[in-house]
Amino acid sequence: MIRDATATKARILEAATTEFAAHGLAGARVDRLATRAGANKERIYAYYGSKEGLFDAAIESNIEQLLDAVPFTAEDLPGYAEALFSFNLAHPEFTRLALWHMLERPGVMARLPQTAASTVRKIEAVGRAQRAGLVDDSLPPDQMVELVLAVVHSGLILPPGGDPDDIAARQKALRTAIQRLAAPSN
Repeated sequence: MIRDATATKARILEAATTEFAAHGLAGARVDRLATRAGANKERIYAYYGSKEGLFDAAIESNIEQLLDAVPFTAEDLPGYAEALFSFNLAHPEFTRLALWHMLERPGVMARLPQTAASTVRKIEAVGRAQRAGLVDDSLPPDQMVELVLAVVHSGLILPPGGDPDDIAARQKALRTAIQRLAAPSN
């Protein structure tokens, strides 16, 4: 029987996202994950080395999906923030996975290659937008990026089910907050 390593890895990462989003690193069970993925535990360890390695790979895979779906636009930070908020609403498992990752592996996400490269690109883009007079320059670019992301993520702590009117109000408030934060002062 010929193995399709790419398909197996994709199934494992999908199962890992579900398992880690539901239980975190400490509560996740590789045997449940293996069953869900239709893969054996030995293959999982061969591909990812450890449960922590799989946890990191799952968050990186989800970040890659996010980066593909929501391009960063320094010239339109309110639009970017809204798109990021909408992506996170449509992918609640990503938000839970990211929260678990930050709790159980503090600081690691920022050092993962995709996250680190994405952050550098965002900071450089904001710096260029500031120099062009398109974004307020009273904060250094890294702090501007940090604040935009913090405002977006703070709006994601929603009650289960999320009332559509509440979500719309949060999205409007998010846009307003980022517009005020990023608007160049004249």
